[in-house]
Amino acid sequence: MFNWAVLLLWAITAEAVSPESLSSDISILIHNDLLETQSPLADSGVLVLDARPWKEATESCQKLGESLWGAHSDFKDIQHDLEYLICQGKYLQNQRFWTSTRKASTIDANGHINTASANARLPVLCTQSAPHSNKTFQDRNPKWRVTVHSNNEYLTGFRDRFSFRFQGIRYAKQPRRWEYAQLYKGSGKKTSALNYGPACAQGTMPGSEDCLFLNVWTPYLPNSSRIKKKNLKPVMLWIHGGAFTGGTGSDSTFDGTNLASRGDVVVVTINYRLATLGFLALDNGETNGNYGLADQTTALEWVRRNIQDFGGDPDRVTIFGQSAGAASVRALLASPKARGNFAASIMESNLGGLAYGTTYSSYYTIPEEMEAVGNAILAETNCTHAVSQLECLRALPTSTITGLSTLARYLVVDGVYLDRPELDLRNASSTANVPLMIGTMRDDGAAMIGYPVPGETIQTFLNESGLPESIAPSPLFPIPSTANATLDIFNTTARVATDAMFRCVDEATAYAGIENIIFPEIFYYEFNRSYQMPDWSPNAPVCNAPITKEYPNGDPTQEYFKCHSGELYYVFGTILRQGLPLRDKFDLPFAQYVLDSWAAFATYYSPTPDIGFLKARGKVNMVFGHIVIFCNLPL
Repeated sequence: MFNWAVLLLWAITAEAVSPESLSSDISILIHNDLLETQSPLADSGVLVLDARPWKEATESCQKLGESLWGAHSDFKDIQHDLEYLICQGKYLQNQRFWTSTRKASTIDANGHINTASANARLPVLCTQSAPHSNKTFQDRNPKWRVTVHSNNEYLTGFRDRFSFRFQGIRYAKQPRRWEYAQLYKGSGKKTSALNYGPACAQGTMPGSEDCLFLNVWTPYLPNSSRIKKKNLKPVMLWIHGGAFTGGTGSDSTFDGTNLASRGDVVVVTINYRLATLGFLALDNGETNGNYGLADQTTALEWVRRNIQDFGGDPDRVTIFGQSAGAASVRALLASPKARGNFAASIMESNLGGLAYGTTYSSYYTIPEEMEAVGNAILAETNCTHAVSQLECLRALPTSTITGLSTLARYLVVDGVYLDRPELDLRNASSTANVPLMIGTMRDDGAAMIGYPVPGETIQTFLNESGLPESIAPSPLFPIPSTANATLDIFNTTARVATDAMFRCVDEATAYAGIENIIFPEIFYYEFNRSYQMPDWSPNAPVCNAPITKEYPNGDPTQEYFKCHSGELYYVFGTILRQGLPLRDKFDLPFAQYVLDSWAAFATYYSPTPDIGFLKARGKVNMVFGHIVIFCNLPL
């Protein structure tokens, strides 16, 4: 029987251009202020191709579904883009680019229009008309598709307004249940990267055990036949949170197009196995746990081997994550298997210390994990007395495993991926020696406790929350005295929970890292503005900015709890992409500042963006007069 699906896939991929078919690198240059379609520069932007004669330049733009950038466009829309190319050292100030003002017409970064011999080889400015995408809309029209040859595959993704997108790239073969994944090597075929791969099986949500996929967003695709190391971008590999029991790299909160575009970095998000399917350990000598952590390590290896095909520098990979993702970054810093595969790290709201947070930074032995959850899982599945407990569990449907009342979610000392019970901040040889940025939300712990009932005492509520009941009230943790006594108790307990589960362990990590010269650079932050995700707002509405008549979407300048996950929209610049409103005049500049700081850390290993970079990208006001500012880019 004829396989029409194969024919359709061939047709899809056959139509897409590639850097090799154009014999050129392809860059998207656009002024991204995070206002999406509301921006006055929403229709700006160009595609830049390598030098070639005028006729070939025209044909190359047409192959991309575009045309030469035209004279009727406003030069001011792209002036900063051209200045940035010069800032990067790719071209001199007087470099001319082919345009379509008239035949063999050129323009330079100063806006000067001239003619040139049609045989002159000059870089090319093509229009960039691909549409904006958002949380619910992605235009995968063949006109926008592009193919990259990587990992022995021809991967076809597409471009939106701001970046090239490659979704659902397989990085590991589907492993047998509770076996470690093996790096995937393509078979030379044309493969679609137009849609996200399935999420990993979790709870009652749709998912699959065949889920080891990653996604790439990049502003730059090199011609693989002549990749230049100096042109490759920093890479930011995101590890999602979700208590090691939920989440996916395709969550629209983590859409990487704005971070890639505005930050000029390559963004990668990954899936990894979750809960019992990802973290079960048994005392049988072979089921040693940490399968989800091993997946992260395998994804990191895939990135190291292949990311240059997407414009990323494999020697400048920053791993970053939030919550369980931050705990993953911490574990990768400690992991002998991951060492040498990344150059910097960011931990957002890493848990540790007391109560619920303990096991995110302190790792069970396998016998301890068995006592905590393993024996209960075996009992619930009637596998305790099986000839082979492992094979008994493997025989069960996926839904049975994900639906168990007891879940394995713990990192363990398995002797390979983790060989000690915690990140050793006294011994530099046991920890990855890379720059670290770490920090918290001001009230991270407010999301980790319930809410007291009226009349409940502080001691009772602390006890219910797994916190020492003797710690409050005290000079360090006094109880406020307002008309709302229940909120007062919550307020104090939230402060205790924040310190006990977040601030103390993270500040201690930074301090020990400096004191013992573990990390070459350390930066610590705390968020005092947040934008809570509507689909995860614990103890609502305490984590949301108060609604007033003047601020119907909330007034972030008033007091409210700055809760766990409240920084994510800012880091990825996805407030408007999520269809959410800007609540006041500071939400947008704060998002720009945060995104720029995260991207700067991945670029310079400091969260302070280079002034020359900001000026060239049009991110600062022209307050420097005629002072010349040089763009200090890393070697």
